Amino acid sequence: MRPYYAEGSKTLAFETAEQLGWEMPDRVVAPIASGSLFTKIARGFQEWIDVGLIEGELPTFNGAQAAGCSPVATAFGEGREFCKPVKPDTIAKSLAIGNPADGPYALDLARRSEGSIDSVTDDEIRAGIKLLAETTGIFTETAGGVTVAVLRKLAERGDIDPAERVVAYITGEGLKTLDCARGTFEVCEIDPTLEAFEQASGQPVGVA
Repeated sequence: MRPYYAEGSKTLAFETAEQLGWEMPDRVVAPIASGSLFTKIARGFQEWIDVGLIEGELPTFNGAQAAGCSPVATAFGEGREFCKPVKPDTIAKSLAIGNPADGPYALDLARRSEGSIDSVTDDEIRAGIKLLAETTGIFTETAGGVTVAVLRKLAERGDIDPAERVVAYITGEGLKTLDCARGTFEVCEIDPTLEAFEQASGQPVGVA
């Protein structure tokens, strides 16, 4: 139905392989809405394997959904091959697709790559947004919070080997969903000068 979207989604895999020195990660954690992005990342890796640009097998694929709209995660947990439509109720609006067209393909990918599909609550999503901001300086929207929260769940569950190379896909910028983060941070306004920044941060900034 959306061939340009599908082809564009594959470029996430292309860029990942390039940035990893023409190697694949051991594991991928990515959000699931319709399921298209999740499955097309795998297709991107597979196409480059097929043409000989990279070697090996597909990474383990872990899907991430919000608990308030988790038809694919529910189907995975119940061992079903198809998703039952649900009515979305989550802060992760960009993932709120209650009847995902590519849900069955996402289920197949997670199972054949020995991965999983998990869901997280709205509170866990907010915590995921905060964790990413505190550890990387990246402010993500709610979909990224879903991905980070599921990554955290996988780590706490012991599904991830510490030696693995894991890629988590953060697919949106936090200014899109400010309401969900309102009240969780303090705004600091400063003059647009290097001196003001150094004073506010308490850190000297080198100039190249």
